[in-house]
Amino acid sequence: MPTARVNGTTLAYEVSGDGEPVVLVHGSASDHRTWSAQKDAFAEQFRVISYSRRYHWPNEPIPEDAVYIMDEHVDDLRALIRSLDLAPAHLVGNSYGAFLCLLLAIRDPSLVRSLVLAEPPVLTLFVSNDPTALELLKVLLTRPRTAVGILRLGIQGIDPAKRAFEQGDQKAGLRTFVDAVLGPRAYDRLPDFRREQVEDNVESLQAELLGPGFSPLDAEKVQQIQAPTLLVTGEDSIGLFHRLTDRLEELLPRCERTEILEAPHTMHEANAPAFNAAVRSFLETHHQTGGQLPAAHAV
Repeated sequence: MPTARVNGTTLAYEVSGDGEPVVLVHGSASDHRTWSAQKDAFAEQFRVISYSRRYHWPNEPIPEDAVYIMDEHVDDLRALIRSLDLAPAHLVGNSYGAFLCLLLAIRDPSLVRSLVLAEPPVLTLFVSNDPTALELLKVLLTRPRTAVGILRLGIQGIDPAKRAFEQGDQKAGLRTFVDAVLGPRAYDRLPDFRREQVEDNVESLQAELLGPGFSPLDAEKVQQIQAPTLLVTGEDSIGLFHRLTDRLEELLPRCERTEILEAPHTMHEANAPAFNAAVRSFLETHHQTGGQLPAAHAV
């Protein structure tokens, strides 16, 4: 498969179709294979680019002395769009990848034609990566369901996954993370193709969780994003992802929202037909002219 050399690293990518560029950005413990059900569907009308992010399969693994930094992945996305002459591109991201797309729209809006954000974990809209008691109390007083979700994810998921990785137990760390993000016992129910992805990317997940965490996110800067945006949630996703999307819906000036039935956080895999139909409808509406959206509303 082709590769692009950007920012001192080599990124593997695939291209299919012709037309306006659509860049697919995967999440944690994943790689370009996660978009296998989207590439052909979107390529009927668009030029589709799916790539594996820095340190993700089949790219070079993360060196032992390297740090997994979110801003570096934003810079890679920016450089990839420029090196392949894709600007302005439609960006479709899931989870961590959706967070990257959001950050790029803030930092370099000229590169972005539209955004499709599937449950970006925008925790830093509310708390820091190591939240203090005062930060959590503030959220608890203003948005109690969000605060409870943040606490639950940390106590039951992220913190024990980190401890497992620090102790060298990658299997336990991987299982704990997947169950926290996708729901109880989700790891045991993973289909073969998804299990292969998470196991191929366990080193990058470990580095991500043991790294500095998510980039800070400012609500006022989110409000300044002018790219038409589709917010996507999964019906069966954990409640926290819905609460975080609620906040983005309040902030983004030109957004729509849709929910994918019978699907968790990885809704583009679990219910690909519904996800593809919703995203294609949005992209077809906002190609070329960028379309005009009314004030934010749910669909």
